[in-house]
Amino acid sequence: MENQSFLKGVVDRFEGDKAVVRLDDGQQVIWPVNDLPEGVSEGEAVRLVLYTAKDDEVEREELAKAILNEILKDEGDEKI
Repeated sequence: MENQSFLKGVVDRFEGDKAVVRLDDGQQVIWPVNDLPEGVSEGEAVRLVLYTAKDDEVEREELAKAILNEILKDEGDEKI
């Protein structure tokens, strides 16, 4: 989404099935390891983004439009 806000942080450590993410302002966020992107390791920079349900719906609609536009563009390039 355009103009989305996010918090920057670094994966500080793992504690069992949780990751401790240290934010730039020194706060810590406990995040489930299963919800991290695959392959994230300690010391890696991450961004935490919050969406509302409405934001999520708008993003899905934009993605669907982009996919349809790509399909229609590809079909227009075919030679018969």
